[in-house]
Amino acid sequence: MKIKKVLVSQPKPASEKSPYYDIAEKYGIKIDFRPFIKVEGVSAKEVRQQKVSVLDHSAVLFTSRHAIDHFFLLCQEMRINIPETMKYFCTTEQIALYIQKYVQYRKRKVFFGATGKIEDLIPSILKHKAEKYLVPVSDVHNDDIKNLLDKNKIQHKEVVMYRTVSNDFTPDEEFDYDMLVFFSPSGVSSLKKNFPDFDQKDIKIGTFGTTTAQAVRDAGLRLDLEAPSVKAPSMTAALDMFIKENNK
Repeated sequence: MKIKKVLVSQPKPASEKSPYYDIAEKYGIKIDFRPFIKVEGVSAKEVRQQKVSVLDHSAVLFTSRHAIDHFFLLCQEMRINIPETMKYFCTTEQIALYIQKYVQYRKRKVFFGATGKIEDLIPSILKHKAEKYLVPVSDVHNDDIKNLLDKNKIQHKEVVMYRTVSNDFTPDEEFDYDMLVFFSPSGVSSLKKNFPDFDQKDIKIGTFGTTTAQAVRDAGLRLDLEAPSVKAPSMTAALDMFIKENNK
């Protein structure tokens, strides 16, 4: 069956120059962008129940823009004045630059890694080993950061500041896709929640990342495209190759 309509479970690209639009034009297909999940902040009450004081910490470790948004919004809600001396450690430069939305960006207090992996940030953290680190996380997270910081004897505290929830489909939303593309296990869970009787049949499923691929298999669904790969390091490259082959 030829692929004519694809659902990408991510927000619509901000730029018109996205490779997704090139793929749609190249193969004469329709690509819709519609997240299966959304991120919500927790309440100030829920933060207080975790018995964590932001001002007991001298550094914050951010792994996403969501973490930055909800950290600063909660501080504002709780009337916490963040001192000028607070240091920020981010897994990528893009995340680090996003801090400018809330505080003045100063290189001496903002640090970031090159690869996006937390391991890459450890050398910078070890140079500031005396700091007490606060780590804003989602309600669904693993212990990778905790274990790594513990291993390096870094004082830190994780605090849940946001949660991932299903972005439910409304009854009048059409769901007539030939292919679904997922980027997180939560997206796969949301598919099952929204469509408990989902019958895959000829619908193709593509994923980015090993945990998302495993979530599809665990859900008893057929995985047709798994990225990244050596030939296709990005989801768009993988999708381009897949549609070209499938639509011959």
